[in-house]
Amino acid sequence: MNKTINAMYFSATDTTKKVVLEVASEILKNSANEKDIKTIDFTLPSKREVEVSFTKDDIVVIGVPVYAGRVPNKLVDYLNTIKGNGALAVCIVVYGNRDYDDALIELKDIMESDGFKVISGGSFIGEHSFSKILAKNRPDKKDLTIAKRFGDKIYKKITTGNILGNVKVKGNKPYRKHYIPKDKKGHSSDIRKVIPKTNSNCINCKLCAKVCPMGSIDYDDVSKLNGICIKCGACIKKCPTHAKYFDDEKYLMHKKELEEKYSNVRNEPELFI
Repeated sequence: MNKTINAMYFSATDTTKKVVLEVASEILKNSANEKDIKTIDFTLPSKREVEVSFTKDDIVVIGVPVYAGRVPNKLVDYLNTIKGNGALAVCIVVYGNRDYDDALIELKDIMESDGFKVISGGSFIGEHSFSKILAKNRPDKKDLTIAKRFGDKIYKKITTGNILGNVKVKGNKPYRKHYIPKDKKGHSSDIRKVIPKTNSNCINCKLCAKVCPMGSIDYDDVSKLNGICIKCGACIKKCPTHAKYFDDEKYLMHKKELEEKYSNVRNEPELFI
């Protein structure tokens, strides 16, 4: 199989990255292709300013996190600019153990509208962006073993020429509305404008500003935001001194609800080939 294998992902806390690279690496390993995997990490804003185009000689393993049961709103415009030109695509979504709802079918639809031929799709679980205990340390060894097997099955599908049919993935059409948390009285709880705070542990290392996928954290004063916060968890989970945190009551209530409801449940990856 003489195709270029591409690993393409948005991964603020590296969970999606791990799954995508595992799947892509297994396809490459099976193919005995001397080419290296081409990595396209579009997590940072500057990377989403670069035009990306493929050909029918490419295989693209693309992964995004699930936000509120859907492909993140702030990625849709960028994803719609990618040019597939007949390339094969594997769609992967990673969610924090609640549900991926319609994210996978939405990603598949976007890729197909971009001119890709989607040959398989999968949902995997990663540590929730809000929490350090919900789906803790996932994807774990078991998840990555499944990702390897997935890559093996994809390779076999390609090399047997069984890529003519339209792969079916789980999800609703029309898509369901984004998942909205509720407060104790059952009212909708809007946390979109919630922003992280900075405590006295901050050593001004600037790491949070460098890893923010929206480019919103002010480089000169990291306690300030110059744009939106998508609650990806990058600044909090990657801070070496634990200086970043959320204190909004609605956010914390939703975080607690998720942890209480889903921490003792182990959802497993779902594969569609």
